[in-house]
Amino acid sequence: MACAAPAQAADGYRYWSFWQRGGDDGSWSYATQGPSSARPGDGDMIGFRFAVSADSDDATRPRGMADFAAVCADTPATDGTKRVAVVIDFGTATDAPDRRTPPAPRTECARVGEDASAGEALAAVAKPLRYNSAALLCAISGYPETGCGDKVSTSVDAHAAPKGDGGKAGDGGSGPSAGLIGGLAAVVLLGAAAVWQARRRRG
Repeated sequence: MACAAPAQAADGYRYWSFWQRGGDDGSWSYATQGPSSARPGDGDMIGFRFAVSADSDDATRPRGMADFAAVCADTPATDGTKRVAVVIDFGTATDAPDRRTPPAPRTECARVGEDASAGEALAAVAKPLRYNSAALLCAISGYPETGCGDKVSTSVDAHAAPKGDGGKAGDGGSGPSAGLIGGLAAVVLLGAAAVWQARRRRG
């Protein structure tokens, strides 16, 4: 009898990824800048997705097909401001720290100053936000309550289901956003320091 191959363990991180929607096909692209650096223009769309992924090529896109016109239909343009459509996808129970069903995805229209960053647009519609010391976005609207870029062990099966509205970022995404690398590196360094201190105490 043929035996199914066991699922292979893999390391990933549980975090909020940052996306921008545009182009002729209106698809999501993994942001090359962090939310504090990226400055969307009037009529742009930004998205945030909470999920477990190994890297930017494996990251999960925000779900939903709403466009800027639909999200900001009731927010007229005004001088000295810009409107940014914000998609917030809290992910699934599979990716939740406690495996409970997270809040439903939602869309918001942020009206902010002309020079506002993506992070400021997000803060205008989804407080409270939580960041760590390396500027990694840890929580949106208080979700999740704890943790930030936590390293987790998952399996190949965990990513077998379709990811968002277009699968993995590898078929159109770009490299990791600024802040993500620093944040995840900080998590690794803190863990290593804790192990060293524990060994020192035992010694």
